[in-house]
Amino acid sequence: MRIVGISAYYHDSAAALVVDGRVVAAAQEERFSRRKHDASF
Repeated sequence: MRIVGISAYYHDSAAALVVDGRVVAAAQEERFSRRKHDASF
């Protein structure tokens, strides 16, 4: 089973991909924008 989790509309926007119960990928928006607590998803 594949699940995409999205955390948006708050501070610290993020997304994660879970495949068969294992986290395959996860990232926070602030890692790309270099702005602390970035909510501009």
